Formats: sequence, structure tokens, C-alpha cells
Amino acid sequence: MSTHRPRPAGGRFRPTRRVLVTGGAGFIGSHYVRSLLGARAGRGAEEPRSAGDTAVTVLDKLTYAGVLANLDAVRGHPGFTFVRGDVCDESLVGGLVAAHDEVVHFAAESHVDRSIEAAGDFVRTNVLGTQVLLEAAVRHRTELFVQISTDEVYGSVAHGSWREDAPLAPNSPYAASKAAADLLALAHHRTHGLDVRITRCSNNYGPGHFPEKLIPRFVTRLLDGLTVPLYGDGEHVRDWLHVEDHVRGIELVRRRGRAGEVYHIGGGTELSNRELTGRLLALVGADWDRVERVEDRKGHDRRYSLDWAKARRELGYRPRRDFAEGLAETVAWYREHRSWWEPLVGAAATR
Repeated sequence: MSTHRPRPAGGRFRPTRRVLVTGGAGFIGSHYVRSLLGARAGRGAEEPRSAGDTAVTVLDKLTYAGVLANLDAVRGHPGFTFVRGDVCDESLVGGLVAAHDEVVHFAAESHVDRSIEAAGDFVRTNVLGTQVLLEAAVRHRTELFVQISTDEVYGSVAHGSWREDAPLAPNSPYAASKAAADLLALAHHRTHGLDVRITRCSNNYGPGHFPEKLIPRFVTRLLDGLTVPLYGDGEHVRDWLHVEDHVRGIELVRRRGRAGEVYHIGGGTELSNRELTGRLLALVGADWDRVERVEDRKGHDRRYSLDWAKARRELGYRPRRDFAEGLAETVAWYREHRSWWEPLVGAAATR
């Protein structure tokens, strides 16, 4: 374990809320931490502002997908602390949870292809790690536990959209491990009275996404003059959610959600993988001869779609980022930040 604590800047910092964020050096977690500590602008009128006296501790193992540089914008903030460690470490987790009022749990193995190859890592981190956190939260009477989950726990839907009460039917080891974690979290609410709130999101995109996921993988390969792999017939459909809209929704759930409830956070833009590939090709000025058709992934879900009316009705959530604009900005970010992603491409390839 290693710890970084900044020196207070001008006067003593006296937080009234202490939030432990697991996996906070990852793509979504780091965006959330920066937003929570006021390092990102663009809050909408419908969302609550986080109090300026909130302290945040990030617990992250810094595996290949955890990038400490993602937190550079807040490392000098007097309310920020970084701890390098494992969510499965009961002693470490117990001490951290005891010192915080709330837990927002992002830490997870999340790449479906890797879960097919090595499911054990996913069960350990996503299931056991969540259980360790939940037990510590019950033991230390944590006020709030937000579990960050995924639409993949529902399996595939041919028509319509899932509501929060839809049955769980995961088809990949990754999705199954997240479904198990969600059920454990809800069980700790029902058994122990722990205030648990679960968010399930659609596919995220945006700047700083680790280059093993579809959009950053395709963009970085196209920028390097390489081909990109398109699974099967390319007609698998996903809803796309800008990471800024996602963290905005998470904060609404943390501040305004109800105990024991699940909330969907969607983006409102459904595209087939083929349609998305066409947009990416256009943005980098490449042709379809750069696309390589490959054998479909095992258990590849055909379509995901979330109904997020509950979050809109109860919390005032709605996505604000236009997809075409957000995608163009994301491609431009990767074009301008080669020094960030080039070392990570090698890490993803050798993982």
C-alpha cells in the first residue's frame, strides 16, 4: 500500500463529508473524482453541486487500466488522498471504510473479452472485492454505499428497453460477476439495513478511456494507420453515454437517490457497431478497407437498451452531451494526446 496526501493550501481543510472512491484512477472513476472535487466544469442546472468541504480518498490497485495521471488535476487539492491498494485486502479496506462516511464503488475488472479468457480475476475483484467492502461498511456503519454497475447484467434485449425491475440474465463472466456483486449489495441492504444504491449504465465513451475498449481501440489503431476488428456482422447494438453525463447521473444518485434502489443512467444514442465504425472512419479520414471482419465473440449480446425514466422522474437526470459532438471531441482528444495512450496500447496488448 502507498498513500499520497496533499498539503493543505492556505488554511486548514475541514471536510464535513468523507467519500471513499474505489477504482478512482480508472476512466469513469477519475472523471467522477475530478467532478466531485470541482476540477470539471459544465454542471447542469438540474443537478446538485457537491459541497466544497467534501474530502475524497481514492483506493486503486493501479492495475494496467488504472492510470495515476488521470488524477493529476486534483492531486494538489487539500481534500484529496490517494491510496494504492486492493479492494480484497480486508485490513486495508476496513481501516479506510471506518474513516469515511460514504463509499462509491467503481473498482472492477471490466473487459468482456478478458473475462472469457480468465474469469477468475473477475470473480475475485468484482465479487469478493465488493463483499469485502460491504462487510466493512456494515461493520463501521457507513452512511451510504453506491454500487456502480452495468447494463450487461440483463443479457440481451431484442426490442424495447430494460427497466430496473427486469430479471438479471448475464451472458458473459464479466456480466455475471457484476450481477453477483449487485445482488450482494442489495442483500446487505435488506439484511443489515445498509443504504445501498445501484447505478447501471450503458456503454461509456469520452477522453481518457483505456485503449482496450471499442471506441479508443478503434481510434488509436486508425490513427496509427492500422486496421480495426469488427465482430461478426457488425449489427450488435449499444446505447452510448458520454462519461460526463454518467458521472453527473452517479452524483444525482449519491445525493438524491433512495436506499435499496437501482437507477439506470443511459445516453439516448443507440447505434450498431457497424454504424459506429462508419462514424469513426469518417472522423479520422479513413475508408472501409481499414476494417477487418473477425469471428464473433463467444456469447456476444445482440442489443443493450436501458429505460432511464426512473432517474429522470426521481432525480431530474437526462443526458446533456450531443453524441456527434462528443464523439468528435473524443477523437480529437486521442489525436492530441498520443503521449497518454501510446504507452497504454502496449500494456493492453500484453495483458
